[in-house]
Amino acid sequence: MENETCPSTLDPIYKAAERLQNVSVRTPLSVNNNLSGIYDAHISFKREDLQRVRSYKIRGAYNKMATLSKESLAKGVVCASAGNHAQGVAFACSTMKTKGIIFMPLPTPSQKLGQVKMFGGDYVEIVLYGDTFDEAKEAALQYCEHHDGVFIHPFDDPAIIEGQATVALEILEQADQPIDYLFLPIGGGGLAAGVCSVFQKLSPNTKIIGAEPSGAASMKMAIERGQPVHLEKINRFVDGAAVQKVGEITFNICKDVLHDVVTVDEGMICETILSLYNKDAIVVEPAGALSVSALEKYKDEIKGKNVVCIISGSNNDITRMEEIKEKALLYAGLKHYFLVRFPQRPGALKSFVIDVLGPNDDITSFEYTKKNSKEKGIAVVGIALKDQKDFQPLLSNMKKYDFFVHYLNEDSSLMNILI
Repeated sequence: MENETCPSTLDPIYKAAERLQNVSVRTPLSVNNNLSGIYDAHISFKREDLQRVRSYKIRGAYNKMATLSKESLAKGVVCASAGNHAQGVAFACSTMKTKGIIFMPLPTPSQKLGQVKMFGGDYVEIVLYGDTFDEAKEAALQYCEHHDGVFIHPFDDPAIIEGQATVALEILEQADQPIDYLFLPIGGGGLAAGVCSVFQKLSPNTKIIGAEPSGAASMKMAIERGQPVHLEKINRFVDGAAVQKVGEITFNICKDVLHDVVTVDEGMICETILSLYNKDAIVVEPAGALSVSALEKYKDEIKGKNVVCIISGSNNDITRMEEIKEKALLYAGLKHYFLVRFPQRPGALKSFVIDVLGPNDDITSFEYTKKNSKEKGIAVVGIALKDQKDFQPLLSNMKKYDFFVHYLNEDSSLMNILI
């Protein structure tokens, strides 16, 4: 990369592709018939979830380390990652027989920790530090200063960006017609910067849409402010894209080439995860669902168009699926929580079931807030609906028969405790 902007030629990216020839998988670009029908468009998935480390991150990590001198590799490498970059670095360390110290946030899913250990073997050591990627990154940089290590940045490095850019080369080689829209996830911006660099040269008419989680929209904020901005507080649910500040290099490339950056609610992301699993048998992590989740915001523009979504990764922890299902139901308006007052008299619960609940409503959780109450008891009740239109009759009945106390879905602090 030259002058922290798009390269004057694509030579560095073609060289990266050569280095990765026997390392990364040439993942398929496959049509998704289900979404193509829903959106009346030709929608294809670039399946980076099928990489050897189950994400595109192997491309940038390996390419960066392959450009280092033997002397630099001998010092050992250091990285910080929420999971996928760590796996790419771990794989490269094992392949190149290089020692690696990998800093990861404390809340990193156990599945990703296990994968890093598996790919890196005896060549890597994992250090858990901080609550966010950015805190882990600061610890990794300090370690480098004190131990003369080589830092492998997860996104803001020319060699990393050039490695990720090879995804775009493959897409254009595999596409059998011009691409109108390309949707991709954005965390720190490494993938977006690489894809923008290639498409600006080889397919400038393609509109590139970046998708960020609404709770960590660092690229959108950077573009609005004209420079990268540190977000004081982010939501870590979409761990693969939860970055407090995008890179300087990645921002300088993306700001002039990205057509748009949209934000996606985590509930919509969860719906997408479940839909891809149930309808297409595709397992994705939250960040891997971002590009597909963003389609809904462009449903009118993409009709009749050729569209590509990059599925960035599939490193999802099975233990998160209950939470994902819950968030999806809440987002769809099919799961509701209430504080309900139950008079301490025979038949109160029976009255609630008969008089309040609709024929398709189902109580999914029930817990009294106090163990003992002489006159009346208040309970937290979770109710699942078959259809959104069943909500108003339920609420009306609850108030009519004097069971209603408080609707919890609109109380974010209480909902965080519940789910």
